[in-house]
Amino acid sequence: MATQSPFPFLDDLVSRIAGGLKPPAWMLEEIQRRLLLLANHVLMQEPEAQSRLARQAGGTVEARWRLFEMRLRITPAGLLDLAPADAQPDLTLSLSDVSPWQFAQAALGGARPPVHIAGDVQLAADINWLVEHVRWDAEEDLARIIGDAPAHAMGETMRRMMQALRRFAGGSGDGPGQAGA
Repeated sequence: MATQSPFPFLDDLVSRIAGGLKPPAWMLEEIQRRLLLLANHVLMQEPEAQSRLARQAGGTVEARWRLFEMRLRITPAGLLDLAPADAQPDLTLSLSDVSPWQFAQAALGGARPPVHIAGDVQLAADINWLVEHVRWDAEEDLARIIGDAPAHAMGETMRRMMQALRRFAGGSGDGPGQAGA
């Protein structure tokens, strides 16, 4: 059951702002490059993920949501790079036109938003495998910098905050007094 935003005017406002304001191209490219750095960092910690992507080397994936679009080229090393703007995508992933509120609510609840998939079936299967199996262990990365105990404490704090956000958004969360996974 989809829950409506308690503030429908905010959805309308966000749509109007997003339609009228568009960041400059250089800013979008820099944001995309930072996202790629994070994605490649996570992929480098998963040899199976890199192996699956390496089999798809040269393939281009386009991801879309509302006005946002990103084209990625798969490298021979099984990592990702920005594809040229004129590159034809082998696979297109389009998030359905859900409001930012619904998108955030689904993400907090652990659900995936509806996605329209068009293109190479094998590439789509490999991308789906990545979505299902690859996770960023931020706590492990943080432990390399500040040590195990402080990283674990910060991780536990973040898990509790996420549980509270899930309960607030109406998603499934542990009840009061129960520990999170």
